Amino acid sequence: MAAKNTESDGLNIPNRIDALPVRRIGPVVAGVIVALLAAMLVYGMVTNERFEWNIVWKYLFNENVLAGIGWTLWITVLSMVIATVLAVILAIMRKSINPVLRGVSWFFIWFFRGTPVYTQLVFWGLFSVLVPKLGLGIPFTSIEFWSIDSQNVVTAFRAAVIGLALNEAAYLSEIVRAGLEAVDPGQAEAAEALGMRRSLIMRRIILPQAMRIIIPPTGNETIGMLKTTSLVLAVPFTLDLQFATNAIANRIYKPIPLLIVACFWYLLITSVLMVIQSRLEKYFGKGFEARPIGTKGKQTPLPGKTDGEPKDDVHKTNQATMVGLNA
Repeated sequence: MAAKNTESDGLNIPNRIDALPVRRIGPVVAGVIVALLAAMLVYGMVTNERFEWNIVWKYLFNENVLAGIGWTLWITVLSMVIATVLAVILAIMRKSINPVLRGVSWFFIWFFRGTPVYTQLVFWGLFSVLVPKLGLGIPFTSIEFWSIDSQNVVTAFRAAVIGLALNEAAYLSEIVRAGLEAVDPGQAEAAEALGMRRSLIMRRIILPQAMRIIIPPTGNETIGMLKTTSLVLAVPFTLDLQFATNAIANRIYKPIPLLIVACFWYLLITSVLMVIQSRLEKYFGKGFEARPIGTKGKQTPLPGKTDGEPKDDVHKTNQATMVGLNA
């Protein structure tokens, strides 16, 4: 045993004690209990006839359900794209030296974060009632050059996208602002010293570094947006996934199986979005990931060190040769 210890760590310790790891019963018992409860839950769901799995399978790939998935994804993508653009603009306005821009940005965030999204969607659904016509003319006068009916412009689909995008922009703007403020101010100062414009600094220096902080919460907001599309009935928009499954359930008087169908598709899309989010986090996190040090790290050797040796090896004499004259 002593010889084994000598070979392993280079220390010859007589009567060395080989300590055994402490047995922890608690985690094992907790794991068994959780696994048992999970098995009971799955067994209950599979064997419970009230779930009516045959109906779930029948309508899982129904044409109306698949069309609802397409509309849900389309609303989610458009809303997030518009919200992201607005969020960047609002975040930059919050950091502007112009008090008017800062005030407008603050009011926008305050209003849309302070009112429920369902209420906002109802408002956009009634937009054509509040504003019958949209036109161009001289402000504060009755002179009008061009006009069009609001209901022809703000359709149910557009109202749903606008309502969701404006609400989401208020939340995303704070995420973007936090990411921008997390970047070292010295980065912008160094870029200004090189003569770069503020817009170029923001686009080439600040935003690429802030994306590492912005991406994770933005991914969560995208997943939340996917589920929030179930509220577009308030507009009313009646082509999304939730309404499609509800319409079938009301027709055949089977709400539970159709709710399971909706849950399945929402979970599937959410899983795909989570994978995309993880890939984006890994991409924008390049250069910030922790690297191992010591014998397992792959660092460039210090002067006098050979390849493969750890840079922090203090037991080897530095082989660098100092050439010079002493005073």
